[in-house]
Amino acid sequence: MKSRVVPVLTARTADEAERACEAIVAGGLASVEITFRSDAAVEAIRRASRIDGLEVGAGTVLSVEQLEAALDAGATFAVAPSTDPAVVEAAQRLGIQFVPGAATPTEIDRARALGCDVVKLFPASLIGGPAFVKAVSAVFPDVRFMPTGGVTLENLGEYLALPSVLACGGTWITAEADGIEERARAAAEAAT
Repeated sequence: MKSRVVPVLTARTADEAERACEAIVAGGLASVEITFRSDAAVEAIRRASRIDGLEVGAGTVLSVEQLEAALDAGATFAVAPSTDPAVVEAAQRLGIQFVPGAATPTEIDRARALGCDVVKLFPASLIGGPAFVKAVSAVFPDVRFMPTGGVTLENLGEYLALPSVLACGGTWITAEADGIEERARAAAEAAT
């Protein structure tokens, strides 16, 4: 991923997504995860992937069909809150980076066994936050993590200080349409 902070965006319309993504780039971040939590996801990914300097991923990818639609729309990575072996295998076959989700050491190990070296920890704040990431990093030194869920500007630095954290997903950046650029800028500054 191009950014250590990846705004997580659920857009009701493709127009809304395009405006949000332009604000994300203007704020200094270079990645976005557009979730499949709305019917606008595919068109939103398509439009966002045309924005210069923005790496677009698909989020909440729970099926092979969603993965294929995301790839066709221009996504270069995909993220899920869970680990579905069929989706992992399809991502490997299609050549798209896939970050499955986990909330326990057993689930992390399952993702590892499927060949995944980056795992989303979700919901990060509810499963122990930075302390949990630090603990599982000690027993899974070959895995990088993407904590998401409850990550805020206030605790972002704590997560990013851990060597095993590749990036953090941030829903707070896009939670409201107003102020996305400013929140993205603050996140970009906190990540440097």
